[in-house]
Amino acid sequence: MVHYKIELADVYAHLFEVTLTLSAPAAQQQFSLPVWIPGSYMVREFSRHLGPIRARQGTRELPVRQLSKCDWQVDCSGRAALVLQYQVYAFDTSVRTAFLDAQRGFFNASSLCLRALGREHEPQQLTLARLPAGWQVATAMRRQAAEGTQGALSFEASDYDELIDHPFELGTFWRGSFEARGVPHEFIVSGALPVFDGARLLRDAQRICEAQIDFWHAEPGKRKSQKPGEAAPFDRYVFLLNAVDDSYGGLEHRSSTALIASRRDLPQLGQTDLSEGYVRLLGLISHEYFHTWNVKRLKPAEFVAFDYQRENYTELLWFFEGFTSYYDDLFLVRSGLINAPRYLKLLTATLNGVLAAPGRLRQSVAQSSFEAWTKYYRQDENSPNAVVSYYTKGALIALSLDLSLRTQGKAASTLDELMRALWRRQQGGPLAQDDVSAVVTELGGSALAQELLQWVHGTADLPLPALMARAGVAWGSDKAPFAQRLGLRLTEGAAGLVIKQVLHGTPAHAAGLSAGDEILASNDWRIKRAEDIMLTLGGNPHAGVELLVSRDQRVLRLSLQMPAAHHAGAAVTLSLADRPSAPVLSLRKAWLGA
Repeated sequence: MVHYKIELADVYAHLFEVTLTLSAPAAQQQFSLPVWIPGSYMVREFSRHLGPIRARQGTRELPVRQLSKCDWQVDCSGRAALVLQYQVYAFDTSVRTAFLDAQRGFFNASSLCLRALGREHEPQQLTLARLPAGWQVATAMRRQAAEGTQGALSFEASDYDELIDHPFELGTFWRGSFEARGVPHEFIVSGALPVFDGARLLRDAQRICEAQIDFWHAEPGKRKSQKPGEAAPFDRYVFLLNAVDDSYGGLEHRSSTALIASRRDLPQLGQTDLSEGYVRLLGLISHEYFHTWNVKRLKPAEFVAFDYQRENYTELLWFFEGFTSYYDDLFLVRSGLINAPRYLKLLTATLNGVLAAPGRLRQSVAQSSFEAWTKYYRQDENSPNAVVSYYTKGALIALSLDLSLRTQGKAASTLDELMRALWRRQQGGPLAQDDVSAVVTELGGSALAQELLQWVHGTADLPLPALMARAGVAWGSDKAPFAQRLGLRLTEGAAGLVIKQVLHGTPAHAAGLSAGDEILASNDWRIKRAEDIMLTLGGNPHAGVELLVSRDQRVLRLSLQMPAAHHAGAAVTLSLADRPSAPVLSLRKAWLGA
């Protein structure tokens, strides 16, 4: 067994101390630390936070030779246990790495635990020692009996892959629990305000979890999974939520998830409505929980064995992230947390976000998936012009496929059936593009399978207006926000009106505006908001204006032509169609329940 002891070396300096004990080491024992964490497709160089590594066998100190940015070797003598000690700086509040201060600790083992090469498939034991008085520990990793030092807690994973797939939350936090179809679930919230309504969060999360367990495992024609022991592919599940001032995100694991959200988005005591922030949080919970099946078990064939030292490429993130993004908000409808009109509002935001970015016409979602390491996860001021999101356009592809399957006449099927068929076909394991195409062909025909390939590998817009009409949803348009019509993404505030991004093929692009420019004035009038430009047009909404712009300490005058009326820019609106035909209404009810 490989053993890691983790201690809090200095909470004020944000330092964990790790002691790695390896019995019977190799003569030239090598160690390595991952450069990325599965689920977050970016090389993050976790080794940059490691301090000097010390090694010994018995009382004899051994030199540690660094082979690369994340690889080390120790030359051992005999079979006596090798002990490594090192410290790790931990001050990243995200869900991907590690954090430590006097109030809270959090870590993924991929940031702290060196991998003993050649011993990755052995059981891995992790012991937490010398925790501050009153601190609790939460994780989905299997708990072992306390050992040695008083108050130490030990956990065991079957191998290194499992070790780094169980994040840990440490500190004083709120803890609640519920059962979903007989499976224990635990919810941990750190940093919540005193008005936090934990009971409501548990009730709502339970509804989402039960709906998803039923989705994947209920017998056909029955509403609930039959046997609690077979209800889900895990014995228990843990949500770890870090509530902060302003952040949002999550990272999925095999039987847990790490979440981060604004504490203002948590439900509050006495609050009965569903705020936009709380709906967003519920969507995040739904998204990460759905990943328990769709990416942690049903996964790209390329991810059967991870290479933790470099990028792992796949073209299928549009399926694993995009289809999950389609289902996350849809399960809020299915679990009765939001109604169909509110769901369409969320869908409208996704749709407009995709349509507003020129990058959708330059990059396919298959390319976006493959290039996630260098493009999607490393976005800059030009990204909207060059990149399409495999999350959002992937969700729209899932929507298009679902509505296409539902409207195939007598042979109508659903995306639900496709997902479950893939689960059965692949036995909850790896899949490839051909597997998806094969099941689409079975359920919707070869023409639909070919159309899906075009959606995935092409850059044309999806046929959603026609599909929505067939599903009883009215596709309308409204005037887009003023800055969007100009082709600008801005920050407005005390620092001024600063351009973040300029979209290609827009009036802002034609005027020569650039990211980083500060717009000072329009037609010699000082402005502080984009809409103020309209006030300087002299009553002609399509006239040109002269902008005074600050760029790199120089003041420039640029001419901006307002878009013509028929090119003024529009945003899509979605709503339930009035008085649809009986067949259309029946289809819509089957899809949205309304």
